[in-house]
Amino acid sequence: MRITGGKSRGCSLFSPKAQHNFIRPTSDRTREALFNIIADKTSGSTVLDLYAGTGALGLEALSRGARLAVFVDRSRKALELIQINLAHCLNKPQAALQQLNLSRDNALKKLQQQLPPKLQFSLVFLDPPYEKQLAKKTLQMVEKTEIILPGGLVIVEERKNVQLKEQYGSLHLVDQRQYGETGIWFFRQHYPEQTPQ
Repeated sequence: MRITGGKSRGCSLFSPKAQHNFIRPTSDRTREALFNIIADKTSGSTVLDLYAGTGALGLEALSRGARLAVFVDRSRKALELIQINLAHCLNKPQAALQQLNLSRDNALKKLQQQLPPKLQFSLVFLDPPYEKQLAKKTLQMVEKTEIILPGGLVIVEERKNVQLKEQYGSLHLVDQRQYGETGIWFFRQHYPEQTPQ
């Protein structure tokens, strides 16, 4: 597993040990395709990596010019792995790590209390364990907490046969892709006065 683009392109990422099989990193191929789609949105972005695992998505964004990234996972082992990968691949990145159980209804409100006031994100990556209904639940939480900037993107990774709605409040589905068994959904945040693009 490696970073596929930007200043740290080719840097190998440390992967979870076999006993930590609850961490499922996004494949290099899927990650590269995803970032090719959102290429112009990455530079200067503020990134929230939910269910971060190895941190591959947030690390990729930082390598490609994101201004800062916040990594969230319930596992202390995952956060330790992200810290190692940050130090290994990036020179003093603007990054923060938060241990949080995202299956709880108030998780993102708790996260907001730990972050600088008024910080919002232009890119949110949402890569929960497959087929546990967490994608739908977390999309709803993201929308309700106003943690995402107007016009920002929420990018969901799930198994391709999972059914997600075209709209969760002010989040509107604008694109959908498949890579093997993986599905990627792109939701854009917009308010009533905006038209989804």
